[in-house]
Amino acid sequence: MFKPALILCLLLASCLARAADPVTDAMQKAYEPYRVALFKTNSNSQVEAQQAITQAQQEWNQIAAQFGAKPSAPYDRDTDFSKSLAEVSKVYATAAEQITRNELKEAHETLENARDILADLRHRNNVIVYSDHMNAYHAQMERVLSDGKALEDQRGMHELTAQAGALEFLAARLQTMAPDAYAQKEEFNALFKAVEKSVADLKAALSTNDATKVKQALSKMKPPYAKMFLKFG
Repeated sequence: MFKPALILCLLLASCLARAADPVTDAMQKAYEPYRVALFKTNSNSQVEAQQAITQAQQEWNQIAAQFGAKPSAPYDRDTDFSKSLAEVSKVYATAAEQITRNELKEAHETLENARDILADLRHRNNVIVYSDHMNAYHAQMERVLSDGKALEDQRGMHELTAQAGALEFLAARLQTMAPDAYAQKEEFNALFKAVEKSVADLKAALSTNDATKVKQALSKMKPPYAKMFLKFG
């Protein structure tokens, strides 16, 4: 009985991960200008960041107008659905004000909150999208980078090596969990390979026990992920 049950669970998980509904589709479409705004606020591009946040707000306002009062399944039983939409709107409004003041670093940090709100919204309603796998990798990457700043002794090297192993696992999932439409694109595969290489380079540096080499590898981790996130995150 174990094997059939396991197979059924895997099939259900696969269907869940690839399930589509009007609300999720709309939110994923609105997620594109959000990713651009997040990228531009981290690239010292005020004008482009303003353009991106304006578009993100427009797309999000459409979602609020269309689904805010009465969302379709699976969000129709979520009593906090409209509250989450309002929270995202508030994040965008705050970030827009910060961008206007050219406070791009602060705006970037503000915009990070929208990613968490949307992830929690999907999680509450048992919805999985590719962005969730990108978010999982990002969270672990930030932990690795944080641990790397405190790399002072052999114990720290061992801990960082363990965290790099978890990062390697999550990096592999960026490929195995990719939608077919992504997996068939040369650009996606090229961007994934760059992320994969950044993790491999870190593990290679860790194997030398050379803190300088490790820190050099760490410094090269964010750009490949940022490029992949911008296009496919």
